[in-house]
Amino acid sequence: QVHLVESGGGLVQAGGSLRLSCAASGPIFSINVMGWYRQAPGKQRELVATISTISTNYADSVKGRFTISRDNAKNTVYLQMNSLKPEDTAVYYCNADVISQPMPTRVDNYWGQGTQVTVSS
Repeated sequence: QVHLVESGGGLVQAGGSLRLSCAASGPIFSINVMGWYRQAPGKQRELVATISTISTNYADSVKGRFTISRDNAKNTVYLQMNSLKPEDTAVYYCNADVISQPMPTRVDNYWGQGTQVTVSS
């Protein structure tokens, strides 16, 4: 079983920065897409950013403020969040498409348990 463990959430003032980390462990051959999603109270979970082996993708609301990166050797994805706003307050979830075996290829999708980010005004 693959596990994703997030860290780095917390309370920060508007304009501040946080860096989230998500480490994947378990039977991993490789990881395709890794990403961050968030869910604010009373709202649906939404995409924040994703990163594949060749490209990144960001929600319009975080472009220019957040940066996603990954360390393939550590099976870890990061989210650097700058210029945080109160509307960024949410539980942030890590997501990954994990290849556990190459042939026949098996790809499963996993979620982390979430980490709370609170931005005060």
